Amino acid sequence: MLKYILVICGLFFATSAQAAEQPQLLGEFGDWTAWTYNDRGNVICYMASTPKKDEGKYKKRGDIYAMVTHRPKEKAFDEVTFVAGYTFQKKAPLLVKIGNQTFKNTFTEGDKGWMINSAEDQKLVAAMKRGNRMIVDGRSSRGTATKDTYSLKGFSNAYQTISAKCKK
Repeated sequence: MLKYILVICGLFFATSAQAAEQPQLLGEFGDWTAWTYNDRGNVICYMASTPKKDEGKYKKRGDIYAMVTHRPKEKAFDEVTFVAGYTFQKKAPLLVKIGNQTFKNTFTEGDKGWMINSAEDQKLVAAMKRGNRMIVDGRSSRGTATKDTYSLKGFSNAYQTISAKCKK
C-alpha cells in the first residue's frame, strides 16, 4: 500500500499522465521513500511517508501522506505538502508538531496543506531532520479533528538522496 501511495504522489505533480514519466525509485530509508521523475524535461525529486498512526472520529478517509519536494528548474526546494485524505475545513489551521516545536504558519486548500512560505518550509524540514516523530493536527470540512503521527526515521537519508539528485 505504501509504495502504491508514493507512486501516486509522483503523479500528483503532473498536469496529465502523458506529461510525466513514471516515477523512479531512488531508495527506501526507514519510513521514508525517495523518488524522482521527469515532467516535460523538468527533473522533480520528492520523498514521502504515510503516518504510523491516524486518529479521528471519521467513517471514511482517503490516502494520507506527507511529502517534501525539490523542483530545481523552478528554484523550489524543501516544499512540504500534507495530504489529509479529506477536504479541510475552510481556513482551518493545520498544526505540525515536532518535539517541542509547533508550526502554525500553514494554509490548506481542498485535501492538501502547506507551510505559508519557503522560509517556513525550511524551518520545518530542519526540524524534521532532527526529530523522531511528527504530529499533524487538522480539521475536516465536517468539523472532524484528526491527528496523524509520522515517524521521521530515515528522513535525513531520504532528504540527502533527493537533494543529491535535484541540486540547488
